[in-house]
Amino acid sequence: MQFTFVGVDRQPALAWLADGLREHLTAQGYEHVPEPVPDIRLVFNFFDPEDPRPYRRRGQATFVVGVVAVPQVPEDVLRAGYPLLVRSLSNLLLYVSGSSGDPRFHFITLEQGAYPVEYRPEDKDAFFRTLIKRLAPLATSELVVNNVFVPDLPEELWEGDEITRQLTLAGQRLDALDLLPAPFPIEEILPPEDFRHVQRLYGLGGLSYGNLSARRDTDTFWMSASGVNKAKLEEIGRDILLVTGYDPENKAMILSVPPHVKPRRVSVDAIEHWMIYKEHPEVGAIVHVHAWMEGIPSTEVNYPCGTRQLAEAVAELVRQAPDPSQAVIGLRNHGLTVTGRSLDDIFDRLEGRIVRQVPMT
Repeated sequence: MQFTFVGVDRQPALAWLADGLREHLTAQGYEHVPEPVPDIRLVFNFFDPEDPRPYRRRGQATFVVGVVAVPQVPEDVLRAGYPLLVRSLSNLLLYVSGSSGDPRFHFITLEQGAYPVEYRPEDKDAFFRTLIKRLAPLATSELVVNNVFVPDLPEELWEGDEITRQLTLAGQRLDALDLLPAPFPIEEILPPEDFRHVQRLYGLGGLSYGNLSARRDTDTFWMSASGVNKAKLEEIGRDILLVTGYDPENKAMILSVPPHVKPRRVSVDAIEHWMIYKEHPEVGAIVHVHAWMEGIPSTEVNYPCGTRQLAEAVAELVRQAPDPSQAVIGLRNHGLTVTGRSLDDIFDRLEGRIVRQVPMT
């Protein structure tokens, strides 16, 4: 896998960081190239916090790690760093704060999670090994966020059915449980051109947290759209979509939509739900929330949303559950995926057990 650095000259105080990453990645067999090439896999974009210049990818396969340093340690690292993650169009942000004598390091993710990386000056090798251990699986993951919209939804489904009405009620129940943070106003932070770029790269209609789906029949399921308020799932094709298949060659979910509606993209977690429904016919519904439960199995790596690797990791843990139709799976530094025989079954098991704060490790 090839990797490169851009913008280090604008951040001379962090040149040591680039040198250490280069040394340790090269030692593990990665190839450093001095300039980006069209199909490069990993780019470290060093930028000034006052001028978060994005690295313009040429394709979805390029994984960009933004690197930024600020002189003071903020009270809320997530609130301070998240806008920089978005403005720099990074997949992941390495946020460095504090003085050169006592730097603090945090990873900030698009899914609104932040977690520290331990740094001890007397053992820099351990620090770089930790960075690469966390970075490598993310940088090599494969996004499945493309959508193929087929305007063939039967007219009798244009207004939905009993299952979509259940999804609407389930979204309202999530809101009543205070499990729906307000959608992040990404379109207010980015200029229109950058917002369109984010949509193309990540398949995002916006940033909101949590999603719901329910099986319609053996081969299809209804699912909430990306970037919509889950408490107001109303219009078919805009708020709720029918997933009918997966095209592995084009890494795309196939959706049946009304011919008269300009559709939104389906949630980026659709590939994960598709894998679970295909393998477990007894699963009738799936809910994903940014919350936690104690004593549950969890994925080992915080793969980005919408990647095949995250979907496979969750599907494997569902497979190992005593009853896959009633599994509760933790997504590291992210939240929960809960399967059920129905949406009511899921909520009966969620209420009273939810911990709002996702542990960051």
